[in-house]
Amino acid sequence: MKTRLILKPGQRGTKRLAEKYGDDLICVRYRYDLVTKKRLKTIELVIEKTNWEPQPEKLSEDSLVAVKIKGYETELRKQVKRAGGTWKPDQKLWYVRYGTIKGTPLEKHIYVDT
Repeated sequence: MKTRLILKPGQRGTKRLAEKYGDDLICVRYRYDLVTKKRLKTIELVIEKTNWEPQPEKLSEDSLVAVKIKGYETELRKQVKRAGGTWKPDQKLWYVRYGTIKGTPLEKHIYVDT
């Protein structure tokens, strides 16, 4: 089954459904079944609305985090240097601001002492 068209409420082909479902209508999809040679019109609806509070980020952009990199991971070591990381040889850890490594492969190497 292929979806060929996805329409937002108010677009041509959605007006009657938008009148019927109002703000609960998210989208209308036209799907085509090649086996049965049928076109299906499907809709996506909001069925529940509840209040939600996102969890606060555990680390701020300015937080200094420890990053553990193995000796053979030379490319990661170059990346942490470019991000302004500082090497602490006694701890064998790099220290860098979280905001500079957020969303990079270095983020997976943050060291958390348990």
